[in-house]
Amino acid sequence: MGGTRFVGLFLSRKLVQEGHQVTLFTRGKAPITQQLPGESDAEYVEFSSKVLHLKGDRKEFDLIKTSLSAKGFNVVYDINGREATEVSPILEAFIYCSLAGVYLKSDLLPHFETDAVDPRSRHKGKLETQGLLETSGVNWTSIRPVYIYGPLNYNPVEEWFFHRLKASRPIPIPNAGNQITQLGHVKVYLATAFIKVLGNPKASKQVYNISGSKYVTFDGIARACAKAGGFPEPEIIHYNPKDFDFCKKKAFPFRDQHFFASVEKASKDLGVTLEYDLLDGLTDSYNHDFARGTFRKEADFTTDDMILGKKLVSV
Repeated sequence: MGGTRFVGLFLSRKLVQEGHQVTLFTRGKAPITQQLPGESDAEYVEFSSKVLHLKGDRKEFDLIKTSLSAKGFNVVYDINGREATEVSPILEAFIYCSLAGVYLKSDLLPHFETDAVDPRSRHKGKLETQGLLETSGVNWTSIRPVYIYGPLNYNPVEEWFFHRLKASRPIPIPNAGNQITQLGHVKVYLATAFIKVLGNPKASKQVYNISGSKYVTFDGIARACAKAGGFPEPEIIHYNPKDFDFCKKKAFPFRDQHFFASVEKASKDLGVTLEYDLLDGLTDSYNHDFARGTFRKEADFTTDDMILGKKLVSV
């Protein structure tokens, strides 16, 4: 379900490489396949020739039931499901992409898969979906990534830093900048974990956190992005978000708190090697995306200018 953006692009390739027959279910509004940065023409042609397409709206329940049963699918990967009502008609063997954002904020970290979740989370649809899976009797697995990064990332994580570094601008980071978080590369961690779940009895009816095994501070991310892109040491400006009214604009790409999760369970059950160096991953993302002049969102320095303006006045 999905498969034409970011996570699905890398997952579908890994599935094809593993010898699986892959069908992408989409509304058909975007190209079914696209060539990945760094992928040769021959590799892309071979991949495209092995992928099938099923067009429809996932809310057209009768169509989905008929289509899936007629085609004899064994497993459904749901990459873009947000609500339980979107999942109920296609349950059989189900591998679901959830989010670590469902955890209830806590003073005790890292988050484990057994930790309390927040029913008021903006991702509550993900929680309701898992609740449905747990009572359905089907074979399911739920994957909870923390922050995902990598080429073609539509969530401006590393891109936010790259825009400022390229423009030779200071990087505004909230509060002390020592907030600890965690990033996982889309191809090396997330897509690999999805593959490792398939046919693994240990993964049946289980939840797994997925991300890099090392934690990093906000300031550390800024410095790592600078190294990845070959930029000078960045000038980092710390500010108090309470001093500003950003008018609902997002001034920083991460939640302003410590936020990281244990990946020990995934490493043990799935055999996913989680020791991928953050700098190498960011370099891969930069070289195969931003350095080529491609990005998802244009640079917007509106909130930066508000922060820098106040800092200049204070000085």
